[in-house]
Amino acid sequence: MSRGGRPHTTYSGVNTSQEQAPETAAEQRLDHAPLRSAVIVNPNRVEGLDELRTLIETRLADAGWPAPAWLETTAEDPGTGQARQAVEDGAEVVFVSGGDGTVRACIEGLVGTDAALAVLPGGTGNLLAGNLGIPPRPEDGIRLALERGRRAVDIGEVDGQAFAVMAGMGLDAAMMEDAPTALKAKAGVLAYIVSAFKHLADDEMKVEVRVDDRPVLRRRARTVVVGNVGRLQAGVNLLPDAVPDNGQMDVAIIAPRNLGHWVQLLVGVVAKRKRVPNMEVLRGSRISVISDRPQPRQLDGDVIEPSTKLEVSVRAGALWVCVYQPDTSDDIAAGAPTGR
Repeated sequence: MSRGGRPHTTYSGVNTSQEQAPETAAEQRLDHAPLRSAVIVNPNRVEGLDELRTLIETRLADAGWPAPAWLETTAEDPGTGQARQAVEDGAEVVFVSGGDGTVRACIEGLVGTDAALAVLPGGTGNLLAGNLGIPPRPEDGIRLALERGRRAVDIGEVDGQAFAVMAGMGLDAAMMEDAPTALKAKAGVLAYIVSAFKHLADDEMKVEVRVDDRPVLRRRARTVVVGNVGRLQAGVNLLPDAVPDNGQMDVAIIAPRNLGHWVQLLVGVVAKRKRVPNMEVLRGSRISVISDRPQPRQLDGDVIEPSTKLEVSVRAGALWVCVYQPDTSDDIAAGAPTGR
C-alpha cells in the first residue's frame, strides 16, 4: 500500500504492492489492456505542437494504445475544464504539456479521479516534474507512462484550489507576481532572482502559525512556504525532508532580517545543512497562517488573491501520477534520467 493510501500498480504487469486485488476498475485494466488517453497542451508555452502530436500518437500507436484526444488550453480555461472533459470521456492517462500553471490547472480537474497525470515538461520551472523525477524529454515522459507505474501523491487545498508543489504567503508570492513575463520566457529562473531583489527590503509580516492541533506560534517572517515537495529551480532543495505521499506537508517559516541573514539562509540551503539559519520547519496536515495585514499568495507559482490567511488542508493520495520510481523507493525522484 502506498503512503498515499492507494496500492501501487504498473503498466508492465508487475504489482509492487502487497495488495492482491486492485481497488478500481481502472486499476484492473492497467495490466492487460491498452489505456485510453488525452493530451492537454498550452499552445502558448509549448513549441513544435505538430511534432509533439506526431510523437505522442506514434509512440502510443506502437504500444497498441488508441489515438489520444487532443485538447488545448485557452485564456478562459487554462486546463481544468479540459482535464475534467478528458476524464468524463474515459481517459485513463492524461498527458499534460505546459508550464507549472498549466499542470496545476489540470490537477484541479484530475484530483480524486482514477485518471493518472503524465507530465511532459514544457514551461520555465517544471517544478512538479523535477520533484517527481519525471524526465525532461517528451519521448522519455511518454515511455514512462507506457512502461512504468503510477503512484498516488498528496494534494494541498487553499480556498478550494489545489496545488501539488508549494503554497506561499509573503515574499515568495510577491516574487512570483513581479517576475517579468518576457524575462521568464528568455532567462527562466533569472527572472525570479531579479524579482526577489526588488522585494528584499519589504517589511516583515507578523504571523500566527498553527499546525494541526499544536499551539499557535507567533513569529516575524518574510515568507511562509507550505511544501508538498522541496526542490526549487536550479536544483535548490528548500525542504529536503518533504515527502509527496506521506499525508503531510512541510511548513517553512523564513525570517531573515538583513542581507547577512539572507546569505546565511542561502548557504545553509545550498549546503544541505540539517538546520538552516533563519528558517524554522514544521510538518502537518492542517496548516493555518494568519498575517497582520493582507499578503500576496501563490499556489505552484500561480498568484492568487491576497489575504491575511493561508489555510492549507492536505488530501492524502488524491492524485495519481506517472512516475519513474515505484512505491518501494523513499525518494520518488531517485534514479530518474536528467539529460535532454
